[in-house]
Amino acid sequence: MAETLTEDLRRKIIDAQRDELTEHIVYDKLAKSTKDENNGRTLRQLSEDELGHYNIWKGLTNLEVKQKSFKVWRYLLISKLFGLTFGLKLMERREEGAQEFCKRISEHVPEALVVCENEARHEKQLLELVSEERLKYVSSMVLGLNDALVELTGALAGFTFALQNPQLVGVTGLITGIAASLSMGTSEYLSTKSEGGDKSPRKASMYTTLAYIMVVSALVAPFLVLQNVYLSLVVSLISAVLILFVFTFYISVAKGLPFRRRFLETASISLGVAMVSFVIGLLVRVLFGVEV
Repeated sequence: MAETLTEDLRRKIIDAQRDELTEHIVYDKLAKSTKDENNGRTLRQLSEDELGHYNIWKGLTNLEVKQKSFKVWRYLLISKLFGLTFGLKLMERREEGAQEFCKRISEHVPEALVVCENEARHEKQLLELVSEERLKYVSSMVLGLNDALVELTGALAGFTFALQNPQLVGVTGLITGIAASLSMGTSEYLSTKSEGGDKSPRKASMYTTLAYIMVVSALVAPFLVLQNVYLSLVVSLISAVLILFVFTFYISVAKGLPFRRRFLETASISLGVAMVSFVIGLLVRVLFGVEV
């Protein structure tokens, strides 16, 4: 069969062969490092599947290839930093492209159908794979992050026009943000406790509070560092959008949710509130003659 391959098709199969070997190594290393027995068992199975795919391509190309070392390092690092689910789902996005490739070449190489069937099964396995504690508390993190973005961007915009002093705006925003984070954490504790379920009220409160404080720190920092109050506000709003972008991408990958709509919706709400608060701050300054 290998002799009938065109040069272009052969190059694509060699690249797919390297990808399968790379993912075999990633799954194998993750299986050895995980402490969860069920996760380890599934990862080892996925690793064996990828090795089988590699051998199918190897039978067509008659070549030994090396793994893509940078990709191995990247996916292992991502999985360690952001969680096993996120790392695997991110890698699975590449698998979707691999399935399309398999279907295209199966007309010329019937053996590709075996790879396609196994790749389709991977996605189902991955959806049922990981039981990570942090994912149980995603709703708590979302609550803290979204509330901090909406409330604090609005508050800082209002303070900017009313107070006109970057350090004063920063300190006022920091006090407001810390007080709000403690209030939000307490509310999440009571809410989770009243709902019951398998979530720990203490941990839910902790995730909400930490997410809130992290956002507060990022948004207030420009006012404490820069001298121009309006430049500080611009940098703070840019930071808010970047935080929202990163976190929404994380959730969309880990939970398999649409990214673009969720990001645009939350960003428009946060920036809209900031704009309204900016106008309110201007009115307060003009109507009450606030001078600092």
